[in-house]
Amino acid sequence: MKKFKYIATVLLLCFVVLSSCDRYLDIEPKGRQLLKTTDDFDQWLNSQTLTAETPADNILNFMTDNIDLPNIGNPPTTLAELIYTWAPQFTTDLNENTYLWGEHYQRINLFNTVLLGIDGAEGGTPTQKRNLRAEALLGRAHSYFYLVNEYGKPFNPATASSDPAVPYITSDDVSQTVPPRSSVAEIYQHIIDDITTAIPDLPTDNSNARFRGSKAAAYSVLARVYLYRREYDEARRYAELALDNTQANMIDFTNSATFPTTTNVVSHPDVIYGRSSIALGLALSQDLKDIFAGNDARRTVFYYNFASPARGGTLFYAAAITPVFQLTNSGTTVQEMHLIAAEGAVRANDLTEALSHLNIVRTNRYTGNSRTFDSTDQEVVLNEVLNERRREFPFHGLRWFDMRRLDMEDRMPTVTRTNAQNEVIATLEPKSSKYTLQIPVQVTVYNPDIVQNP
Repeated sequence: MKKFKYIATVLLLCFVVLSSCDRYLDIEPKGRQLLKTTDDFDQWLNSQTLTAETPADNILNFMTDNIDLPNIGNPPTTLAELIYTWAPQFTTDLNENTYLWGEHYQRINLFNTVLLGIDGAEGGTPTQKRNLRAEALLGRAHSYFYLVNEYGKPFNPATASSDPAVPYITSDDVSQTVPPRSSVAEIYQHIIDDITTAIPDLPTDNSNARFRGSKAAAYSVLARVYLYRREYDEARRYAELALDNTQANMIDFTNSATFPTTTNVVSHPDVIYGRSSIALGLALSQDLKDIFAGNDARRTVFYYNFASPARGGTLFYAAAITPVFQLTNSGTTVQEMHLIAAEGAVRANDLTEALSHLNIVRTNRYTGNSRTFDSTDQEVVLNEVLNERRREFPFHGLRWFDMRRLDMEDRMPTVTRTNAQNEVIATLEPKSSKYTLQIPVQVTVYNPDIVQNP
């Protein structure tokens, strides 16, 4: 690890000297000249930039119907308020960060460095090099999954081949000419191709470093990919493959004796492909609070002052309640795979299997006698599965993506933002163009030929 820190420090100094920046991607150039050995590339994949989301990544949480900012200004002015009200641009300051866009491309650049350099690295066996290449392919695909779900329209098989998404970059040379935006269909196909190519060379177990790749991690990301393509049979299939191949196990929130002892969330036993993030002190919307049952253990594990009747009085704030859960895992978990499998099963009207997956999650989340759910009504079971997703992943960066896909199925009502005086500040209507983010102005101002989203 000391060797990696040295490499990272020298690289940082090189970047400062070079000081060039590709304004299209808003990333600084990364070099391969100091990554010489297979071990260097292995340590490169331990970089915190690749394994932890930055605070700005959590802006996805501010766009959802799970959050409430009762003290919002009128008009909104702060970064959080602009995001919360779905402003077309989060900032017009050309020197400000590009947040999601720039951060994802920074990671892609780092993964591309491995893909382009690992074959020529000194030392290491061919198998080790194939393993590292596979991990980089999985990591790059994961980053593109976020980009296509932020800057491309929700997947629609009828229009995906013409809906613009993002540029597809396979080089780590930021001085190259950047290609135009690929279509939503093309980006999804690149994601699927990268992961399926990676699977044979990925290790069978990543329990010692759950932020690194594994076969189960690859299957779990594919489950997400097909979920948001609304190809539910395939999503279910890959979720079940992830469950069959992982060593991870759910944490029982009803029994504190089983809680992990480390705050390092990517080392928690339920993690399949870990990405740590920070989501603290976020006020719950009443809409979210209303779907929690009284015997839901998550109320007392993650939420501060859940019983408060005051608007904005209940906070998602595990650091103040159960510090071991103070970090949020935006990566994949055992419970996510069970819920994806449950949703795929119920949409196929296989209610027995759907309830089996759903109740595995519920028995680790609810206290008392009413821990399981039962119904013979397909729509009732589906609604319960969707509500369970919302309760399980309130501020994990997934709800915004769920809102997008559910809006395609006419399952999203209008979302309204109001201030403390109950004045309407903003609305998100069904089928709104706001469900697709505009490309940051810092990108378009330097690249006037890029096609902007509405």
